[in-house]
Amino acid sequence: MSRLLSHDLPRSRWLAVALVLVVLGLALAPFLFPGSKALGAAAKMLVFIVLVASYDLLLGYTGIVSFAHTMFFGIGAYGVAIASTRLGAGWPAVAVGLLGALGVSLALSLLIGLFSLRVKAIFYAMITLAVATAFQTLASQLSDLTGGEDGLSFKTPEALGPSFEPLAGWLGPILGRTVDGKLLCYYLLFGAAVALFLLLLRIVNSPFGRVLQAIRENDFRAEALGLRTVVYRTLSNVIAALFATLAGALLALWLRYTGPDTTLSFEIMLDILLIVVIGGMGTMYGAVLGSVIFVLAQNYLQDVLKLGAGALDGVPVLGALVSPDRWLLWLGVLFVLSVYHLPSGIVGRLRAPLPGRPPAG
Repeated sequence: MSRLLSHDLPRSRWLAVALVLVVLGLALAPFLFPGSKALGAAAKMLVFIVLVASYDLLLGYTGIVSFAHTMFFGIGAYGVAIASTRLGAGWPAVAVGLLGALGVSLALSLLIGLFSLRVKAIFYAMITLAVATAFQTLASQLSDLTGGEDGLSFKTPEALGPSFEPLAGWLGPILGRTVDGKLLCYYLLFGAAVALFLLLLRIVNSPFGRVLQAIRENDFRAEALGLRTVVYRTLSNVIAALFATLAGALLALWLRYTGPDTTLSFEIMLDILLIVVIGGMGTMYGAVLGSVIFVLAQNYLQDVLKLGAGALDGVPVLGALVSPDRWLLWLGVLFVLSVYHLPSGIVGRLRAPLPGRPPAG
């Protein structure tokens, strides 16, 4: 188990319990939580775990603030969508689209890294913001290729479609769930998310990852030791971009649609930043817990507020405050409270030793 987690153990009993519950919950989500909304939320958690973990490689481990992460996320989604639209539904189209998207992301991230990471952090952040905004505008205007503002709807391989039922006539529903293409697609996402997360965990706990952390702590000292900081930062930027591209491809396969609002919007970039801060920067496990909590709040906070609004119906001020239309306000309040009370994130708080008790080894 230690080798599987790259010797980066949770180092906290409560964190270990939380991670086990999350993994079991996501593994059994199709059977434990019936309904398309619950399954869609679980699939989004899996995609965001990979996306946020890849961004944490940049921000938490390397100390790079980038606003172009959703651009690579969108490249992965559009690569699969465009190839499937032009070449027809099938695994060859998915493979071509994914390889093409990875190639584009590799070239762009390399160029951005080599030309921009030599400048100071704030200027690099502004450059990435400008590049991401230009790419979003380009995706909206090239309607013949990308579908413009409407995006692209496409057909996935038959094995991932809801009409595909390989065990029909042989085996009935399992725990009330029919084994169909949608279920297979979910477990494709689950398997890919687990594999990609473990690979990222291995990267940050390798000698390369320790060099990134040294650069984050003091880049001048790292340069004095002979480390080529620009090269390492560029490699970190490239690796994070490729993982974000894979996350985008997974989302496109699940939704069978991609558009500017689903992958390229600046709101998604803000969501990623919120999740990294809430979960805990530079931990990787924070991406897991942060993504689960954020997606749950995003999907079910309105339902909770609806119950509260019903209970406080007729109360002048409180009834208006707990209105489901104000869920973003309460999401912001929860974020501020989490930052104030948990400055090192959820994982940092769970790993902190109790008073009078030495830290876990």
